[in-house]
Amino acid sequence: MKTRSHLLAMALCTSIACGSVMLSQTPQAYSQESAQGQPPDNVSGNWIIYAQDVARAGSNLKSVEIIQNGNVITGHFKGPHQSGKIQGWVNIHHIEFSTDTRNVLTFRGRIEGNIMSGVYGVHGRHAEWRAERQ
Repeated sequence: MKTRSHLLAMALCTSIACGSVMLSQTPQAYSQESAQGQPPDNVSGNWIIYAQDVARAGSNLKSVEIIQNGNVITGHFKGPHQSGKIQGWVNIHHIEFSTDTRNVLTFRGRIEGNIMSGVYGVHGRHAEWRAERQ
């Protein structure tokens, strides 16, 4: 007969295996499945990002040019101290993208027309951001 701890260990292994299958999917595959037939919001264009500083009090301006192909986004990021390419995805009203920069920034948020807002992170620190399409 299986002991309670053995059953818990089996359940944990099953949940880890299922989680790793989900994590191994690309953002494109995940977001296409999650969209359930509803197209992603259009985020193409130039955006000004107003972001709180992750290291100290205050805020700074950043900009991003987004090119959208279905739910996949690419483009270019420019901040006060670094710039580079971006890559990410849109899932209906949600967006996530990361910068290809010395210090990688990851932006996650919600899209509401010509406004996006959420939280971004770098080196384990997080702060709020808001963007307006130009």
